[in-house]
Amino acid sequence: MSAFGAAISEHPDAAAAVGEVVGAVVERVGLAPDMAVLFVSGHPVGGFDDIASAVHELLSPHTMIAATTGAAIGGDLEAEEGPAVSLWVGRVGPAEAVRLETIRSKDGTAVLGMPDDAAVGQRTLVLLSEPFSFPADAFLHASNEQYPGLAVVGGVASVPGGPGSNRLFVDGSSHSDGAVGILLPEGLGEFIVVSQGCRPVGVPLTVTDAAGNLVRGLGSRPALERLSELYDDADDLERNLISSGLHVGLAVDERTEAFSRGDFLVRGVIGVEQADGALRIGARAMIGTTLQFQVRDADSARADLKDLLTTVDADAALVFSCNGRGYRLFGEADHDAKAITEVAGRSAVAGMFCAGEFGPIRNQNHIHGFTASMLFLYG
Repeated sequence: MSAFGAAISEHPDAAAAVGEVVGAVVERVGLAPDMAVLFVSGHPVGGFDDIASAVHELLSPHTMIAATTGAAIGGDLEAEEGPAVSLWVGRVGPAEAVRLETIRSKDGTAVLGMPDDAAVGQRTLVLLSEPFSFPADAFLHASNEQYPGLAVVGGVASVPGGPGSNRLFVDGSSHSDGAVGILLPEGLGEFIVVSQGCRPVGVPLTVTDAAGNLVRGLGSRPALERLSELYDDADDLERNLISSGLHVGLAVDERTEAFSRGDFLVRGVIGVEQADGALRIGARAMIGTTLQFQVRDADSARADLKDLLTTVDADAALVFSCNGRGYRLFGEADHDAKAITEVAGRSAVAGMFCAGEFGPIRNQNHIHGFTASMLFLYG
């Protein structure tokens, strides 16, 4: 028997799909694994409970989480069209289920359900959240302070629609809000890779004037002036990318002597304030922060993922890819899945397309967009 296994079924009949994936992983790993993670796409949301409950009953895992998704991943397949059920299981030791609920009161928003600090320690949390009810960004920011040894990887359920369009499942119980997760045992042998899919352009600059997410000054000059200078110096290809896919990278650790790709948290440029030459970005920018412009396209995303995976040789992987990737970005099917199975094999890779991906940059947990966040395991 193997320590890890995964299977995907595109059978349109839910019962048949459940039988196919459970049968395949049991043949590889056996019954009652320590943990199971299930991803369901294309099936009616109302049928998710039946699918998850059936897998839970047939497989008898120690702990199990599941989520609805716009597209499921299994092996080297990204099932972007039609129904799919993807199941991942592992014998990892004592894993612990987590159910997170959001409480809103006059005193503010709080997330309840995490174990105490001592129980978390140096561990990894695989987290699946509902998009409308769970403050993922705030939770991840708080986790960096309260649980400094915790790494969070996962993503936001991504079936299109408003509240109620997505479902979560943990250990026999289905939910339409909050988040569910599994805390892996400490010292398991895991490695998280976050491919933000961008490449830097220009040079790093210091934020010299800012308020909230409005960046007014870069290197003691108006931010828009710096951007115009970058555009004027660029070739035709880079000008097209600046016009259509401009982002910024904010340095995670200012103590870094020479910044490179993995040192930045990438966020989008969401607006221009012509009156004062400012840029509005998708994050708060503090004065003194190092910022570098970034561009994203299929070639940049492809090269970034390939480069990051050169250091990986794993036995299994859980994959959380943005729903803006896939065929619509790369113009080819199964791009991320094929690249990941080259370093982790086809028999123990599964995942989902997300409406936001969780993963650490420089040991700080963040929510991302357009990324592939991957948990690799060795066993």
